[in-house]
Amino acid sequence: MIDAYEDPGTPDTRGGWWFLWWLVRCQRGRSAAGALLGSTWMVLLAAQPYLMARAVDDGLLPGRLGVLAGWAGLMFVVGSLNAWVSILRHRVMTRVRMDANFRTVKVVVGHVVRLGAALPRRAGAGEVVTIGVGDVQTLAQALTVVGPGVGSLVVYGVVAGLLLAISAPLAAVVLLGVPVIALLTGPPALRLQSAESEYRELQGVLTARIGDLAGGLRVLNGLGGKGLFSDAFRDDSRRLRAQGYRVGAVASWVQALGVGLPTLFLAVVTWQAARLTAQGSLTVGELVSVYGYVAVLIGPVAFFVRMAYDLNRGVVAARRAVRLLRLEPEPDTGTLPAPSGPAELHDPASGVRVEPGRLTALAAARPAEAAAVVDRLGRYGPTDATWGGVRLDAIPLADVRRRVLVADNEADLFAGPLREVLAAARPADEAALRRAVYAAAAEDVVRGLPDGLDSAVAGQGRSLSGGQRQRVRLARALLADPEVLLAVEPASALDAHTEATVADRLRAAREGRTTLVTTTSPLVLARADTVVFLADGKVAATGPHPRLLAEEPAYRALVARDGGETADATGATGATDMTGATTPPAKEPRDDLR
Repeated sequence: MIDAYEDPGTPDTRGGWWFLWWLVRCQRGRSAAGALLGSTWMVLLAAQPYLMARAVDDGLLPGRLGVLAGWAGLMFVVGSLNAWVSILRHRVMTRVRMDANFRTVKVVVGHVVRLGAALPRRAGAGEVVTIGVGDVQTLAQALTVVGPGVGSLVVYGVVAGLLLAISAPLAAVVLLGVPVIALLTGPPALRLQSAESEYRELQGVLTARIGDLAGGLRVLNGLGGKGLFSDAFRDDSRRLRAQGYRVGAVASWVQALGVGLPTLFLAVVTWQAARLTAQGSLTVGELVSVYGYVAVLIGPVAFFVRMAYDLNRGVVAARRAVRLLRLEPEPDTGTLPAPSGPAELHDPASGVRVEPGRLTALAAARPAEAAAVVDRLGRYGPTDATWGGVRLDAIPLADVRRRVLVADNEADLFAGPLREVLAAARPADEAALRRAVYAAAAEDVVRGLPDGLDSAVAGQGRSLSGGQRQRVRLARALLADPEVLLAVEPASALDAHTEATVADRLRAAREGRTTLVTTTSPLVLARADTVVFLADGKVAATGPHPRLLAEEPAYRALVARDGGETADATGATGATDMTGATTPPAKEPRDDLR
């Protein structure tokens, strides 16, 4: 079975059936073993009626007790052997399903990682979650056809041959019965496939809404949008429920046919065998064997219907996985070498220049404009930005990602020990972790957790406050120690005292490294080497914070929060009374204490 470090291979994305066949081919030996064991198991089941017929015809005669005991002993041996074969078959098929499950998960996760920043623009979070949670299990279950499916076909042929030796009419009924059942169950199975596909689509939409609700309930409540979101969620849930009823209605017919038709089919075989025995065409032993063969065929015939049901659901799930796997990452045509050392980043669209080795602050009235500049400078989307005079999109993306890090203040936080959340799969020693935590002013976060750095953190940091999550994200970025750090609002959720501490320590930690911070906080702006003021998406002014305060009214209004405040050279703000005196600012609430 595939382990955590094995290459899962290259999936066949030509369609759902091709993907399922690829999962089978990836484990040829195990699949062949499952087919062999499944066939042996069912053939040995069919051998019991034959042995019973021999015991009845040859042993139930005066003086033939030894013959009867011999056949009975052989039945016991065959039954014991078949029990052992059944155990092996079950174990092998469990491994087949688990391998298909894990292999699909690994392929999907690996592809999602390769898509990177392009994923949110190509697929919804709900679709990815639905594939990872439900679809992989459904398509793995479809691989049951490899073992019992092949075994059912084999035993069907074997029993038909045995019945042919007993009675040609009985064999004809068996051979013609299964195709008739397939014709009757085919249309409902196809309809189920269509209904299941629509159900999966609606399920992905609802899952995405649940994710949005979990991540933004506090914001929605604050903006008064909780009711609107609740109405949308209720409508999506109602549509999913209605579609689920439709799927259930079709599935109930398929399952009813799967039980009823085989029973009716086998009743016909039994009735015909009884008539032939009454006419003297069959012996009592042959009649017993026919009953046994009928009992054996109940499983395979019912499984043919069940197999069609599982395969149709598996194909629907596989098609969803294939649709995701067909998504291509952003094209990377870069062939030019990256700058050999620190170099200037330049965004022609806005005019922003980030000088190497300095702390640059980007202030914009509209946060989205500053974030767009960072996306272009970090090559997250179309860009004509340059790095050392070379267009970023002309440099191999791997080189850009290795040396330029964009730290979003809403970046994902995965569940796990805080130590692993900070390290982000990169090896980090204790000293480096402590330095990053100190630089992000997150020591109190570590102290407040029961096991310090070894404490478990919930997904997206839901067990932490907003300010704590922000400092954890900043510590993670600082621990990576990139050559160029582009941080989006790294201290926007912090109180004034913690914000000032973060600004001082960030400057010290990034001394001599290229750093861009988007912010409108005077506490952070005052500590930057250069401040770039953005208005309507373009650079309006550049210079030190004190000079921009003195010379740019729009900048002064922005950083003073448009409240008639002034800001001194250190970034402290206060209200100005009629005499021109400045009163101390009111204390802001401590976010990290919530």
